[in-house]
Amino acid sequence: MFAFAFLSPLCALSSALFSARVVHHVLLVAVAAPLCALSRPARVTTGVGLPFLQATVALWLWHAPVAYDAALGNMVVFWAMQATLFGSAVLFWRAVFSQPGGSGAGWVFLAYLAMGLLGAILTLAPNAVYATHATAPLLWGLSALSDQQLGGLVMWMPAGLPFAVWGGMLARRAWREMGELQ
Repeated sequence: MFAFAFLSPLCALSSALFSARVVHHVLLVAVAAPLCALSRPARVTTGVGLPFLQATVALWLWHAPVAYDAALGNMVVFWAMQATLFGSAVLFWRAVFSQPGGSGAGWVFLAYLAMGLLGAILTLAPNAVYATHATAPLLWGLSALSDQQLGGLVMWMPAGLPFAVWGGMLARRAWREMGELQ
């Protein structure tokens, strides 16, 4: 997953297109982070509230225009963005997966709502907000606004698929554990 996110053409394309950057971030926080969390599970039940807040703040902060443009304009800030998005997501998913009986499914839904709301705001914004992507999308036949809208739609709709998979896994776990109690 990391090779695809950082060594494939997707990473280079995400410097030009906001929509590609969104795909990159979705892969990091909703696919790679939960897989890492499953590979190194928490040994005890961990509270989810603080990791949820950290992951949500990181996601929203790095998509604020000033922070986002700074990250794409400076390698140190870029890697800080990647590390905080991924690291906070791993902590969130470890906490979610540590909940007994799949009770973390509600937190998965809240995390998707946080991402989906950000996606909706970016999709419905009347103007493009990222200076970094002001001209490069034109080379791909997109305006800066249409690239931003496409990225927002990815956050809003298809990004829900990995969240649904993880939520379904937790619901299945809860269902199985309910059956064992009877």
